[in-house]
Amino acid sequence: MSIALAEILDRCAPSRRQLAGMLNISPAALSQMLNHGSLPKRCWPELQQAIINLAAENNIDSSEIESALKELEQSTEPAPETADKEEPMILRKQTLTMQARQVFSLTRNPFSDPEHPADVYMSPSIRFARETMYQTAVSNGFLALIGESGSGKSTLKDELITRISMENLPVIIIEPYTLAMADNEAQGKPLRSSHIAEAIISTVQPGAKIPRSPEMRFRRLHEILKASHTAGMHHCLIIEEAHDLHRHTLKSLKRFHELKDGLARLLSIILIGQTELEKKLRVTDASVREVVQRCDIVHLHPIQNAGEYLHHRFERMGADFEAIFTPESLDAIQASLTVSQDHNGEGIYMGYPLMIANLAIASINLAASVGEKRVTADVVKMVR
Repeated sequence: MSIALAEILDRCAPSRRQLAGMLNISPAALSQMLNHGSLPKRCWPELQQAIINLAAENNIDSSEIESALKELEQSTEPAPETADKEEPMILRKQTLTMQARQVFSLTRNPFSDPEHPADVYMSPSIRFARETMYQTAVSNGFLALIGESGSGKSTLKDELITRISMENLPVIIIEPYTLAMADNEAQGKPLRSSHIAEAIISTVQPGAKIPRSPEMRFRRLHEILKASHTAGMHHCLIIEEAHDLHRHTLKSLKRFHELKDGLARLLSIILIGQTELEKKLRVTDASVREVVQRCDIVHLHPIQNAGEYLHHRFERMGADFEAIFTPESLDAIQASLTVSQDHNGEGIYMGYPLMIANLAIASINLAASVGEKRVTADVVKMVR
């Protein structure tokens, strides 16, 4: 933060917005420089000269402005001019401020959890995963849905449950509690096959007594599933955070999936987990090979057009998207979602719903705080 420079420049213009215009930079860039000591990544020499010229026009002593500029440069260094391809960062969880909501008339939060299936944005990858999950649930399949944190896995699970309810389908969803689940005792409580059996029994036949004997417990489980199937019901076991499943539990899922009434399978299984789950489902791992051979794997890929995703969310909440974001800002958001290089030297694109939302929220908050009427590319770059 440069107090001296801020005091000098405030004497040169009636407002920070007008001052930014005189210096030919955005209000966001000016705010970041004066309030946070962040120099523009490009054209710092030109801006420095513009500040000196403006100070001279307002009869400010040259030694005073040179001292203030020196103080600013000592506190922070401008980014090198070679940074044409800047390395953006993935932000932590962001919250839309009330100031931003008031400035941009957002009476409803466009980034709140979806309340209706139509609120869920459908990219080709998301749509395929959604339909595959649906078919697995109604046809007794075995599926692993794998995606990065924030890619929308839990949203698709919730949408599946809502869809089954809205369509009044004869499908019973079984979800074992996984709040403290870990793949070993040192880190938490492993989810065991006995816990899954208890969850199935208590969900399909609430109030049923669960036998203590493992033999009787699984026999009772099979009987309950067959009776429910005879009554016309399907059963779908969904396990979230499946990347934390112990390998012994993963192996036991084969036996759950093989429960039948004649030729008809009695249980479909959907595993939902982060990319670590795929490592556990490697066909080269002999301990889970039989499970892998029966389990379809679907990946959630990044959303290729972040602007379309944001436009959809704002439209669903009745907000005027074009009144808030400039077209150039969407290009900046898209560029910011490419992060550090992979082993091939190529940028890794992380256009997942949570990442897009965090970047958009931070940009909206910054625009509101510096008095910008819309989110511009400069604002997005300041967030980066």
